[in-house]
Amino acid sequence: SAPDGSEIRLLIDHRHAARRASLCEVSLAAGQVSRPLRHRTVEEIWYVLEGRGQVWRCPPTSSPEAVAPVEVEPGDALVILASWRFQFSADESGPLRFLCYTAPPWPGPQEAQPAERGGLGAATV
Repeated sequence: SAPDGSEIRLLIDHRHAARRASLCEVSLAAGQVSRPLRHRTVEEIWYVLEGRGQVWRCPPTSSPEAVAPVEVEPGDALVILASWRFQFSADESGPLRFLCYTAPPWPGPQEAQPAERGGLGAATV
């Protein structure tokens, strides 16, 4: 599983000759809330494939309460900027599944840093 508690399946990385980006598929079970994180250096682009949920993204200089989450559904795309705190959830109707494009490629476990709190409440994973 990923540092945020979701399930992750690596699709493209250096083993496929990718040098500047990586791609994975992320799943979060119905009704679950991820652990809040921030990334040190990578930027991610998410493209929702299945399910509905919420994504909370917070700039480093903002209070978590000052930033409202956005609703997501299939076909939606968004960016997670480096150093921004983020958290996501899947609604009760089914899992949330999305593609996650990462640039530069995911450097390893030291990249994801826990955030003190997120905008979607306590993590359930």
